[in-house]
Amino acid sequence: MHHDNGIWVSTEDLTRDESFLQSADKEFSIENIDQTDGQWETNRRDFLKLLGFGLGAATIAASCEIPVKKAIPYVTKPDEIVPGVANYFASSFVQGGDYCAVLVKTREGRPIKIEGNSLSSVTQGGTSARAQAAVLSLYDNRRIQHAGAVKEGNVTKQEWSALDREVKAKLAAGGTVRLITNTIISPTAKKALAEFTTKYPNSRVVTCDPVSHAALLAANQQCFGVRVVPDYKFGDAEVIVSFGADFLGTWISPVEYARAYASRRKVASAKGASMSRHYQVESHMSLTGSNADNRILVKPSEQGAAIVALYNELTGNSGGPKLSDAKAASAIKKMARNLADHKGKSLVVSGSNNIMEQVYVNKINDLLGNINATVDFSAASIQRQGDERDMMRLIEEMNAGQVATVIVWGANPAYELPNAAKFKEAFAKVGARISFSGIMDETTALCTHSAPAHHMLESWGDAEPKAGHLSLIQPTIAPLFNTRQAEHSLLEWADSANLNRQDEQAYYQYLKAHWTSEVFGRQTKYGTTDAFWDMSLHDGVLDIPAAGVVATMNEVSLNPDAVSKPSGTELEISFYETVNIGGGQYAHNPWLQEMPDPVTRTVWGNYLSIPVEWDGVNEINGWKGLNDGDNVEVEINGQKLTCTVVRTFGQMPGTVAIALGGGRESGGCGVGFGVNVNPWLPVEGGLIQYFAKDVKVSDKVGVDKHFPCVQHHHTMGCRISARKKAPKSTSMKSPSAGKVSRAPSPTAPSFSMRTSTTWPGLTKRWRNSTRNLHTSMPRRSTPIPARILERA
Repeated sequence: MHHDNGIWVSTEDLTRDESFLQSADKEFSIENIDQTDGQWETNRRDFLKLLGFGLGAATIAASCEIPVKKAIPYVTKPDEIVPGVANYFASSFVQGGDYCAVLVKTREGRPIKIEGNSLSSVTQGGTSARAQAAVLSLYDNRRIQHAGAVKEGNVTKQEWSALDREVKAKLAAGGTVRLITNTIISPTAKKALAEFTTKYPNSRVVTCDPVSHAALLAANQQCFGVRVVPDYKFGDAEVIVSFGADFLGTWISPVEYARAYASRRKVASAKGASMSRHYQVESHMSLTGSNADNRILVKPSEQGAAIVALYNELTGNSGGPKLSDAKAASAIKKMARNLADHKGKSLVVSGSNNIMEQVYVNKINDLLGNINATVDFSAASIQRQGDERDMMRLIEEMNAGQVATVIVWGANPAYELPNAAKFKEAFAKVGARISFSGIMDETTALCTHSAPAHHMLESWGDAEPKAGHLSLIQPTIAPLFNTRQAEHSLLEWADSANLNRQDEQAYYQYLKAHWTSEVFGRQTKYGTTDAFWDMSLHDGVLDIPAAGVVATMNEVSLNPDAVSKPSGTELEISFYETVNIGGGQYAHNPWLQEMPDPVTRTVWGNYLSIPVEWDGVNEINGWKGLNDGDNVEVEINGQKLTCTVVRTFGQMPGTVAIALGGGRESGGCGVGFGVNVNPWLPVEGGLIQYFAKDVKVSDKVGVDKHFPCVQHHHTMGCRISARKKAPKSTSMKSPSAGKVSRAPSPTAPSFSMRTSTTWPGLTKRWRNSTRNLHTSMPRRSTPIPARILERA
């Protein structure tokens, strides 16, 4: 793609590498096929690699022999199904605390596409890759297809009635019962849990999320007396400061935050134009950081020092840990002045899992007058509720033989915990271990019984991601396998009198009864219960006006010694959640595995991001002379893993980064891709920390021959200028860009991110576009935002 206009997409393109020029002229390439001895695995990854993702791939794929399948007509066609005409159903995507109000497109009774529901006041028609990919997980043939006993990673088939008798007998025998869950945002599911715990008073729910936000919840409990996430109003903030919170990609509610953030970043006209200013303090390039006006680079262990430095600038105090980089400290001084000029119209957030750091952030927002303005508790979010300290106590209970039965619902602690090995050892001492998981993940494989739950698209349910904002979940297809709702199982085992076992859809009746008795009286929009239920189900969402909550900051002691201390070590590493596979809970969805990381452009695995070294002209080298796809050994606390590196612009010198979610051992297509970094996560004060100090990275020890990166995707089949020299002008300065927080240096090129960003010879412009989704329930036009990357 290196034409006379100076655009380049990689160092090979910039330096006119001969092998790159040859490969770029080929649309269809099967390099290194001789190294396979003709033996190719029959999997999707090798298929796509072999066919080169190009038009030639589609042509060859179309010529493959496809088995003939005969269409069987309906004996009695449902009235609502017209062949060739799509139906749309309002529903909700919910997995743990991840939430999105959606419209599900179906054809002939089969879900085929998910889009956002524009009637939602939370997501406002936005959607996410995770929500859209849920369609594929429905049709996963690795799903557990029936109830039964788990033996050696397989489920021996049992009738549900037989499983119910066994489980009830174990529960009736007495002993402590524990339920391990991810965050549950369903009010009706919580009602079912309450019936279960009432029936078995020796039971308790332990909530633990794949990526912890326990420090934020604990800090809000100390400061405001409520253990919730406030409503962060990014759309009302004129100045936004984020300390490592990737709120556009993964943090708390990114679909909601991205929509609000974008509303203040659009310029409708040149006259009176204004937009919010965004500061991002981080060490690795996140999706949010790539959109920031100013990136301030600090090491992961210096996040606490950066927060204290901002507090000191606003209050005139001193003390606490100091930043090692003078330019970063100077940038924070400028940031403090900008915040002080926008009191009540600014917002400071942090992705830290250190309680005192979150307390400092709350205090900063209070000083700036942001509480009850851009930080609002009237419609608080309940999308994160987990606390890994409860899980640590549960491990101690299981080790002591104090737990008779454990029921696992949504969580996967045998993989997600840093001390997963200790959990497995303790878990084995529990007599009855029951899983609701629909796949044979690492925890389910250790259970004694499997009671697989329906897929989201086969289920009835509800959600309340924020106080007063409710939505419904409805099935868009009959259950493909002999599964059952997890809530139904709990009610069955609790001998609930509210569960109509004779009804074909017993949990539907339970859900409807709950909404009629508990929700109908809280709203004034509908006068009858029938109209209320029908229209709520039709729209998929329901907003109940909430009384305004005026939060008051409690008197809390600020202790600068309790924040993370700068390590002073030569190399640090940060661990982050990706927008596609999260903390690993979406690793078994091939659509998400094949979705390129928006920063590194890699797929199928997690890769070690290393900084680049730039000479200021044309020479760009990876740290330690490493290139994309090289293998290195990484050692943290005596534990070594072999990782594949990817050179990443914006990665701070003296730091590396790697995503969570790799190295899955059981469950589906994600097995064997990437490395499991969870054992590297340190625990301080019972809370998981997402960075580590004193990291050792070896020189190159090999090459990943299957390194998958789509950076060169659009170079295939393009005519490339024969000119071999790179353009002389490689200015890093963009007229429209914001200021840079670090001065240029041979090892630390500066980046200034705004709506338009210029790197050496590379221009990326983002623009918004819309397309219409026409619905038939009723027919309405739903604008779906799309951000399209266009190279100038």
